Amino acid sequence: MATSSHRFTGPADLHLHSNHSDGTESPAEVVAQAHAYGVRTLALTDHDRSTGWVEAGDAAVERGMTFIPGMELSAKHEWRSVHVLGYLFDPTNEALKAETDRIRGDRIGRAERIVRNIGKDYDLNWEDVLAQTTLDATVGRPHIADALVARGIVRDRTAAFDGILHPREGYYEPHYAPDPLTAVRLVTEAGGVAIIAHPVTGRDRMMPVPYIEQLIAAGLAGFEIDHRENTEDGKRILRQIVSQHDLIVTGSSDYHGSGKPNRPAENTTSEAMVERLLARGSGTAPRHP
Repeated sequence: MATSSHRFTGPADLHLHSNHSDGTESPAEVVAQAHAYGVRTLALTDHDRSTGWVEAGDAAVERGMTFIPGMELSAKHEWRSVHVLGYLFDPTNEALKAETDRIRGDRIGRAERIVRNIGKDYDLNWEDVLAQTTLDATVGRPHIADALVARGIVRDRTAAFDGILHPREGYYEPHYAPDPLTAVRLVTEAGGVAIIAHPVTGRDRMMPVPYIEQLIAAGLAGFEIDHRENTEDGKRILRQIVSQHDLIVTGSSDYHGSGKPNRPAENTTSEAMVERLLARGSGTAPRHP
């Protein structure tokens, strides 16, 4: 069980990805990069899985860092993609595990459908995409983007998402994801701490305030406000909500290795907020040096 009397070890980045999902580096390499950028407390938050925890935790402890187990759980509200960061939850919780298994399974089928669509117009096939994955990572759109880059069809991931992988191009396929209310409840009931990741990335991407109030009532602990993609107007509204409900505020990089320009520690979480997060989680424990 996490407690508030932990040994805080310095600047905290609570949102990083490895090649167990859509990052380009192993968990240990992610930790090494974070350490090089001055991070001393970090969370590995791969999409819909916790398989990188042991490797990342070992690497963090070896470097004198605090490791916070985490995951980025996929959710969907109406047409909005919503990501729920879950920290310190029990990875063996049956309900949460069943949901993440379902999400990952549908992502694979969805990726295959997208590749078939693209393959009608471009020289791309499923084997090209699999060549961009490692371990048992769930294949997703970032891997398709990497395959497009490897094939010389686009310049980089950003170009892929701005072009061929953008819904307006017609190759997009939907995928299963629970609603955010279900996601928050699953994380909370597994002893975890639920934080909405990058919640205001555009003018129309913020969930309606009445729905946010429902999430808070269901156990939502806070928001990742300091993130490069959040709008200033959106952050202002969220800070008002946070103040009203005394919620946790995090800041993170959303590091993906070479897959995104984001760098570790470009946004960090304060010691006071890390303390609150650790005091609230009970499903699994952080690891300290």
